Parts: sequence; structure tokens; C-alpha cells
Amino acid sequence: MATKTTKSAAAPKSSAKGKTRTEKDLLGPLEIPVDALYGVQTARGMQNFKISNIPMNKYPNFIKGFAYTKWGAAIANHAQGLMSDEQKDAIVQACKEIIDGQHHEFFTSDMIQGGAGTTMNMNANEVIANRALQIMGHKPGEYKYCDSHDQVNCSQSTNDAYPTAMHFGLYFSHKEMIEALEQLAKALDKKGTEFAKVVKMGRTQLQDAVPMTLGQTFKGFAAGMKREIKALNAAAEEFLTVNMGATAIGTGICSQPGYSELCVKALSEIMGMKIKLDDNLVFVTSDNGAVVNYSAGLKRLAIRLGKICNDLRLMGSGPRCGLQEVFLPPMQPGSSIMPGKVNPVIPEVVNQVCFRVIGNDLTVTLAADAAQLELNVMEPVMCYAVFESIDLLKNAFDTLRTLCIENLKANEKRCKELVHNSIGVVTALNPYIGYDNSTELAKEALENDKSVVDLILEKKILTKKELETILAPENMVKPVKLDIKPAKKK
Repeated sequence: MATKTTKSAAAPKSSAKGKTRTEKDLLGPLEIPVDALYGVQTARGMQNFKISNIPMNKYPNFIKGFAYTKWGAAIANHAQGLMSDEQKDAIVQACKEIIDGQHHEFFTSDMIQGGAGTTMNMNANEVIANRALQIMGHKPGEYKYCDSHDQVNCSQSTNDAYPTAMHFGLYFSHKEMIEALEQLAKALDKKGTEFAKVVKMGRTQLQDAVPMTLGQTFKGFAAGMKREIKALNAAAEEFLTVNMGATAIGTGICSQPGYSELCVKALSEIMGMKIKLDDNLVFVTSDNGAVVNYSAGLKRLAIRLGKICNDLRLMGSGPRCGLQEVFLPPMQPGSSIMPGKVNPVIPEVVNQVCFRVIGNDLTVTLAADAAQLELNVMEPVMCYAVFESIDLLKNAFDTLRTLCIENLKANEKRCKELVHNSIGVVTALNPYIGYDNSTELAKEALENDKSVVDLILEKKILTKKELETILAPENMVKPVKLDIKPAKKK
């Protein structure tokens, strides 16, 4: 998807500090910094929407999504004779530069705004138009040579350009996030192999259950993450279906016949991906199903990731009065009053990321439900919520992997002690001594603070060899058939 720019006029650095140019719109004239690549509608938005203090350029993939969208539209419009060669070439060059990371400082619109994203769409139009003007040898604001509306936004509306740019930006960010998630899954899987022979107690309802290996626990964690990768990849594919050519409400007004097909074809070629046109532009222009579906997938991932962090905190609890089955890497002093205390700060911070992602999904749900008639004007907050969730999760995956999982150690001695002293180990004996005998032994062990293993040997219910065979790690953590004659029922 990355593109190389060709040589063109460089964007001049401002040498006119404090100087302005005058631009006007429906509401009248407004002064703009003379060398700014944004224009009057972006400036209006900067005045009106001081909400999140998070500008578009916080999410460069979103800006790249706009650049690709405008690039594809320019090719289609040029093919239909709606702009000159010079205008098309300059717009395309400006888009390539933006995709390469240039001029992002001029994408200043707040991520949360009214107007269904119109300010953000115009921010992109104005930056591209003004940079195109520079490439053509003109000054920013000289729109008679290349206009933000008549050329850059030709055959478009915010209502098709904005969601298309959002889809592309989310897709690019998804790919980056998945790379981080794959690395976390590999780290968990590696720990599963490392801990394959460390026997520990499994627990249900916070009570002793049956033995398992610590390796099985971590392999389970890895399997859960791998399933989420598969599910999210499938959900992200919906972002490659767009509504370009829908214009205002899906009817295609202000575009020529064949524009949609030309635009989608151009997008597929320049992005190197199969971009599809939705089969009902009226429906999809007011629908945000792809974003809702993907956000729901992020929520499910957050729930599973949160469970892993809950387990890490429990398994690492201690150092003397908790489970302490694993040693979490000590990252920082844990208290301003309790000397020597070290907290599980990395799982804790990832848990908080998960809460935020779950909350963002509720935001997406409510915003999607707010669609009315031919449009959903709440797209900006949906867009912001999902971009934030992706960024938070990506950072969380890297943090959890590098600062916790990779250096986590098993407390083999503690795991062994807990298994030996657990009442839950009696479950492994059920097939050989019967449920009733097992129940009585469990009760007596609890009442007399004895080990189930010691009681069985004292009562000669099984021989030491039989007991060792039944309780061998490899025989307790998977289905087995042992040649041991069941004891008589008492």
C-alpha cells in the first residue's frame, strides 16, 4: 500500500509568521494563516469543536484513508473528463505525499464533531487542494486553479467519502494491531511449552478442582488469542466494501453514470487490494454494520484478554499469603506506605484497557442505533471510539508481552506443594476408589488437616505404587486408562 512520491515542488516552510490570507464560505470571510494547507471550513471546525482535544492527526491511518479515497476519486473523475490532467496529477501527488506521512500537521479537526464528519472531509479536501496548488505553482487559497469542492470533492459527499476513509483507516490500523496480537499469542504459546511439565491445581469457582499443567493454562491463553485473530480478520474484511458514488443519500446525485465502478477499480489498483462496491448504496449510507461488527469483535477480544490478566494476577498473588504459582516480573515499587510491596501493574493496566474497549463498544452501539432516515450523523464518535480501542489494544499487547509474559517464571515448588496438599486431587481417584470413598476421604482430610494421599496410604486403600501411577502428572492432565483394579466400596 505504501507509495513512492515523484519529485515535485516542495511544500514551503512558513516565512510569514502572523500573516494571514482571507477565505470565505457560506458564513462569510475568515482569516487563515497564510501558509496553512487547511482552509476556511477546517478553521470553522477548529472554532466550533473543542471537544476531545484529539485531532485527526492522532490517527495517521485515518488520514491515509482519506488520501487513498481522494486519489481514487480523482482518477475516476479525470477518466470522466471532470478535471484536467494537471489538476489530477497534482491531486494524486498531494495524496501520495500524505500517504507517505507528510502534511499531517494540517489535519487539525477534532475527532468528535457535529455534521456527520463534514469538517474532517473538508479538512482533507482543503489540505489536498492547497498542496496541489503548490505543486501546480500557485499559493494556498488560489482555488480557481484547483478547488477543494469542485475538484478534490468532485462526485463525492461527506456521506460516502468519510465512511470510506474511515473503513480504510480502520483496516490499516487493524493490520498493525493484529501483528502485535500475533506476537502476544506466540509468547503465550511459548510459555505453554516451557511449562508443559509443571503440574498445578486447576480451580473452579475459586475452589480446588483437579490437577492440570501450567503449560495447559498458557496454551489455553494462546488458543483464545488465536481465535480472536481469526474472528477479527474476518470482521475487518467488511471494511474493504465501500459506498463511493453514493454521494449524499445513496442515490448518486452529482455523479455521472459509471463513476462508482471507475472509483472502486482505481482504489483496488492503487491500494493493491480487492475493494468492493456495496450492492445497495441507499441502505449502506445510513448503516454502520461493518463498524458495529468489528467493534463487537474488539469487545470480545477485550473480555478474553481481561480474563487472562485476572488469572495472572491471581496466580501471581502473594508473595507469602497468595497462590504465588507464577512469578510476575517486578516492574516498580508497589506502595508509598508498604515497604517491599510489588504490584502486578502490567496485568492491571491491561485490565483497564479492556474496560475502556468494552465501554467504547457501548458508544459504538448507541451511536449506530442513532441512525435516522438516510444518514447516521453520529459516525465521528464511532470512528474515534474504534480507533482508540485499536490503539489501546495494540499498546496493551506489546506491553503485556514484553513486560510480563516473556519474563514470567513458574514457581514449580509452590505448584507441587499445592497439588500434594489439595483435596481436589481426590477427583483423580474416583475411577479407582469410587465417589463415596473419595467423598469420605476428602471430608476426613479437611477435618483433620491431612493430605488425601497420606490417608489413602494409611488406610491401605491403594498401594503406594498404584497411587503414584494414578497421581503421575501425565496421568492426571488428560484422559487415561490404567490397569488398576477398583477398590471395594465401603
